[in-house]
Amino acid sequence: MISYDLPRRAVAEALGTGLLVATVVGSGIMAQTLTHDTALALLGNTLATGAMLVVLITILGPISGAHFNPAVSLVFCLNRSLPARDLPAYLAAQFAGAIAGTIGAHLMFALPVLEIATKLRAGPAQWFSEVVATFGLVAVILAGLRFERRAVPWLVGLFITAAYWFTASTSFANPAVAVARSLTDSFSGIRPADLPGFIVAELLGALIALALMGWLLRPETIEQPQTLKAKP
Repeated sequence: MISYDLPRRAVAEALGTGLLVATVVGSGIMAQTLTHDTALALLGNTLATGAMLVVLITILGPISGAHFNPAVSLVFCLNRSLPARDLPAYLAAQFAGAIAGTIGAHLMFALPVLEIATKLRAGPAQWFSEVVATFGLVAVILAGLRFERRAVPWLVGLFITAAYWFTASTSFANPAVAVARSLTDSFSGIRPADLPGFIVAELLGALIALALMGWLLRPETIEQPQTLKAKP
């Protein structure tokens, strides 16, 4: 099995998170530019994000595990799949990459390098949606790794594509992406004041998924009763 050192894994995490955010923000800007139909804009944003996740997880997963998400890295640290000493590098790479992704999207569309988002995303429904979205994402990853590892890129991409539409928050499910989206005043933005509620909800959803899936995916050995041999 090929393994990569921490600097390469951190760069893969930064690159993947950056391209993911550039896709989320950039496709949102493009959709907003081309149409005034909110549903159509969300559809464009959704398809681009889901497709990019499949690509990024496929090509970068063998290097770093393709977390691209502090909540996912925390879960893997807690279940000992990621050494605790590597967690700070993963988190720093993810947040730095996410912010770079917003900057890149803005530069591509000739917008200010960074903006402060003004889009309101707050309230119990939004927070609960983020709990559900992040729970679902982590559950899909853990179960996918357990039963069908090669399908994980598609499972994650399809889940996020669906979660854009069945959650009121449009499924951020990622603290680094949430922070990056607070720095764009475009279709995908979120007010900085609304970040704490989203991040707490995302971490809570991830921890619930870790607890539940840790129990659900743990096989139990069932002892078969011994049958008595018939006497000759």
